[in-house]
Amino acid sequence: MTFDLSVITAQWPAIVSGAGVTIMIWIFGTIAAAIVGFLIAVARRYGGMLVDKAFGLVVAVLRGTPFLIQIFLVYYGGPFIGLSLDPLPAGLLGISIYGAAYYSEIFRAGFDAVPKGHIEAGECVGLNQWQIVRRILLPEMTMLVLPPSLNMTIILMKETAVLSIITVPELTTTLSAIGSQQYAFVEALFVLALFYWVLVEATGWLGHLAETKLTRFRFFNA
Repeated sequence: MTFDLSVITAQWPAIVSGAGVTIMIWIFGTIAAAIVGFLIAVARRYGGMLVDKAFGLVVAVLRGTPFLIQIFLVYYGGPFIGLSLDPLPAGLLGISIYGAAYYSEIFRAGFDAVPKGHIEAGECVGLNQWQIVRRILLPEMTMLVLPPSLNMTIILMKETAVLSIITVPELTTTLSAIGSQQYAFVEALFVLALFYWVLVEATGWLGHLAETKLTRFRFFNA
């Protein structure tokens, strides 16, 4: 038995296609998760106690159950409530919902970390709640939530591999099939691990660059 990457790289069109699906799901899923998570954080902050408790329960359930179970429920359980989805949209929906729960807590913590005096100053000059969010909370919380948001982005990237369980045609599914066909399981897993490692390193570098560029928004308490 020899380690021969050529049996894997010879299938490069399929690999590129699978990598493209992985990146597409990751990017769009992360964007959707961040937007929904932000809206949940705002709703919990300004929607009153009932809204806060309701969303808090949903977030607790999503954060307290494995993503694998959640994706099974979306894909196999969806038809019971009239939601019948193909693997790709089911995977995108599942990863968006899963990520939204975590992003909502990240943004909520960022809101809470903004000094209350800054919010009170905005109220004193006549800003409404939306203006306070847009002009005070968002700029000040950006630096605070960037590191945990970057970590969550990387976590969602890795979770895309779980979608192979519902036959989403992403890279894990593709390389698993190639490895089975060519009896090259180790080579397939090596390529898969290398792909995710490169993607994680690139994301970390971009996140560090963004953090450096946004240092002008950092606020310090006297």
